[in-house]
Amino acid sequence: MHYTLHQLQIFLKITQTRSITKAAEELHLTQPAVSIQLKNLQDQFEIPLTEVIGRQLYVTDFGAEIAIAVEKILGEVYAINYKTLAYKGQLSGRLKLSVVSTGKYVIPYFLSDFLKSHQGIELVLDVTNKARVIESLEKNEVDFSLVSVLPEKLQIEAIELMKNKLYLVGAGKEVGDIKSNTQNILEELPIIYREEGSGTRYTMERYISSNNLHVQKKMELTSNEAVKQAVIAGLGYSVMPLIGIKNELMNGELSIIPVKGLPLSSVWNMIWLKNKSFSPVAAAFLVHLQKEKGRIIHEKFAWFENYVAREALS
Repeated sequence: MHYTLHQLQIFLKITQTRSITKAAEELHLTQPAVSIQLKNLQDQFEIPLTEVIGRQLYVTDFGAEIAIAVEKILGEVYAINYKTLAYKGQLSGRLKLSVVSTGKYVIPYFLSDFLKSHQGIELVLDVTNKARVIESLEKNEVDFSLVSVLPEKLQIEAIELMKNKLYLVGAGKEVGDIKSNTQNILEELPIIYREEGSGTRYTMERYISSNNLHVQKKMELTSNEAVKQAVIAGLGYSVMPLIGIKNELMNGELSIIPVKGLPLSSVWNMIWLKNKSFSPVAAAFLVHLQKEKGRIIHEKFAWFENYVAREALS
């Protein structure tokens, strides 16, 4: 057999995502490239690794056994790389994070300097909804999770990073006709929701419930980017985090609709399981956050802080 590490990495990602398309996205490869490498690996086995029924890809029992072996092989390869770097006196290893989808606008800035200072660190970053983030933390699959709503049933520790504020927004050209600024405006507009398990949806629904509002759900979408594009296209309105709509506000594609009780406020927290035994990499990253978060917020999110200040003065 002559399979390559590249083929094994691709196959393992396919078994994890159950999708060639999703595997290609996460590996930053084209779908045809992933399909070709899967075929090249499959050609070396007489027994199928995967099968497609309808449009759904399934991993066979044999494929699942091979995936377990592949994970062990790749783990040993990573260990060799890390030990080589450690022998040279460099901090090395994997840093594993799960991040709620709105956190993708925040987390890169808290990682950038740390990763540049330690070239031997491999980042594994899963950006998904709140439910999946908490699940990965509960299963101890990650070192840290970034959330805007703290889990209620897990024993955790946390470091507060920065504020999160959510506003009612609409397409720039549509907002000019809206005069009412009372909470009841949400009952009059077609509202676009995030999917179940989203922290943004949880925060929005808590506000709606606490004010006894009867809101018309126009549609439900699975990412903030999808919601943003739908609002820009004039398909409805939504409660969205300020952090993700800066450019659209500046160029007039989106406008904030002032509403009593808004913005909704939460806090992005980096959390980890209580009594977790940190790797040297995870411990170093926590020290980095504690030491540098103030500087990072000041340097990278001044526009956000200034916006909040103007809001408070108005």
